[in-house]
This record gives sequence, C-alpha cells and structure tokens, in this order.
Amino acid sequence: MTDFARLLAESWQVFRQAAPFLLFGFFVAGLLKALAPGDLLARHFGGRGLVSVLKGALVGAPLPLCSCGVLPAAMGLRRQGAGAGATAAFMIATPETGVDSLAVTYAMIDPLMTVLRPVAAILTAVFAGLAANLLPERLIPALKVEAACASGCCAGAAAGAAGSGRPGLAARLRAGQGHAYGEMLADIGLWLVLGVLVAGAIAAFVPPTFFLDALGGEFTSMLAMLLVGVPMYVCASSSTPIAASLLLKGLNPGAALVFLLSGPATNATTLTVMARTFGSALTAVYLASIVGCSLGFGFLTNRIYAALGIDIHSVLGTVTEAVPPWLERGSAVVLAALILRALLLAHLARRRAAR
Repeated sequence: MTDFARLLAESWQVFRQAAPFLLFGFFVAGLLKALAPGDLLARHFGGRGLVSVLKGALVGAPLPLCSCGVLPAAMGLRRQGAGAGATAAFMIATPETGVDSLAVTYAMIDPLMTVLRPVAAILTAVFAGLAANLLPERLIPALKVEAACASGCCAGAAAGAAGSGRPGLAARLRAGQGHAYGEMLADIGLWLVLGVLVAGAIAAFVPPTFFLDALGGEFTSMLAMLLVGVPMYVCASSSTPIAASLLLKGLNPGAALVFLLSGPATNATTLTVMARTFGSALTAVYLASIVGCSLGFGFLTNRIYAALGIDIHSVLGTVTEAVPPWLERGSAVVLAALILRALLLAHLARRRAAR
C-alpha cells in the first residue's frame, strides 16, 4: 500500500468513527440554538463580579456559536455593557467545548476525558474572567466600531447577542437545525476535514511509541502540545481526532488535554484581533490564563487517571466499537454530503454578497 493510500485509509477510519457522534452533536447544537432566548447573552453579563463571570463561562460552554462567531459576539457583548471578565470567560468557554466536540470526545477518547474537558474549560474561563476583572478599565479600550465579518455565522452570532422578537417554536427548530447543519458546519467543515487528515497522517506515519521515546517526559510532552496548540487554528471538534491519534502513539492524557484546551481557544489570528480590539492587557491575561490553566489541569488529569487506575491507551475509542459498521459508514457519507452542501451554499452566498 502506498503512503497516500495509507493516509486515505486511516483518515477514512477516523472520519467514519467520528461521524455518528458529530451528527448527533450538531443536532443538539441546533436545539440549543432554537431554544435559547435570543437576548440571553446580552442580559446577564454586566458588572465585574463573580456571578457575571460564571454566567459567561456556563452560558458559553454549550452554546452553538461557531469559532468565527466568538469574536463578533464578544464584541457585541462588550459594546452592550458586558464586563471584561464575563467577556473573557465567554471567549474561552465557547470555543474550548461544545456539544459536538463532547460527543466526539466520548466516542474517540473515553468518558473520563469527556467530563474533564468541559470542567477544565469552564474553570479556565472563570479564572481568566476573574483575572480580567482585576484590570483597570482604562487598560481596556472602549469599542467604537461595529464588528465586521463576512460570514453568515458571525452575523447570526451578533444577531443572537443583540436579541430580537422570537418566531414560533416550529420555525425556531427549523432555523436552529438549518444553522447547525448550514452555517455552523460551513464554518468548521474544512477544519474538521483537515483535523481528520492530520489524525490520519499521525496514525499512518508516526511510530507507535513516538511520544514514549521522543517526548517521554510529562512536562516536555505538555509543553510540546502547548507550543503546537497556541498558534494553530483548530476548532474543538477537529482537535479531538488529532488528540485521539496522538494518544494512540503514547501521548499522556494530561498532554492531550493541554492540546484540547489551548488549540481551540487560541491562534495567531484571534490573538492579533483581540489585541487590537480589547487591548494588549486583556489579551495577555487571556493567553496567560489559558497557558497556565492548561498545564495545571494537564498535570491534574494525569494524577486522576493514575489514581483511578485507568490506562487511557487501553480504553481509547472503545465507545465506537459498539456502533454498527453500517451506521458508521452511512453517517460518514451523510456528514460528508452535508459538509459539501454547507460549503457550497456558503460560497454561493459570498458570491451573491460580492455582486
């Protein structure tokens, strides 16, 4: 078998295993989009206390906002009076976790990581929010310019933050599913495919004991994942198959969590836009909180697995073994078709807008 054929075979295996859980995750995301009040974000994030920070983290964690919608939504929240802490907490919790990524984590890694991932994300968001509230207001510039974004998902996020009259339940359910399998999927579709290809390449070409031999140290492996995750653009869903493939090559669970936390919440573009929009002080607090908490929760995760006597490498992906092969293959075909449809519709919408 040629190298290219091995890459395709391993990538298809990863995509097939993730597809049923991704479809379910997007379905739940659509329900959340339909049932959450449109003005939910704008009503609860004012002030500089602990309560507003907790609301920012807890509301952001399951919210079906795609990665492109986080910054515009955060700008809208800040412009409408949200505190710096609540805004920072929202910006961390939203991309780091979500119903779609948790479904894939359960399928491709294990139930314990499915619990630790959102807990660590929410606590990281709360820590960052409380630290941001300590900054003097003069260090955080006021937002005077409306957020610009050509993507429909960004516009939807901003509209959700601003709030409006709500249509009937049936219409909201249709719109929610349309958002999940349309705009949201268009936003992360290519990155999801890229993540699957990276996971396939790791499975095909990285030696089975690479991380035990080359990066065997606990801190060394975590630092390596941090250096990869911070500048890299990877959404929560696409980071999961990459982490699962790295675990199969001997990566410890704490280092995998470091990547799952740092990758989705940080990238070079986000940090640049943040610095220009919210100021360098808040951006520094945001990045330092993610780096410090990721490493801290990584060490704690390794201790939890050791205390419970769980070898993550032996239970990795066992959930997918209970899914019938025909369901995996059918879901993969459906998901691929939905991704192509979403990308095509997004391309046509951009062309119409450009005319």
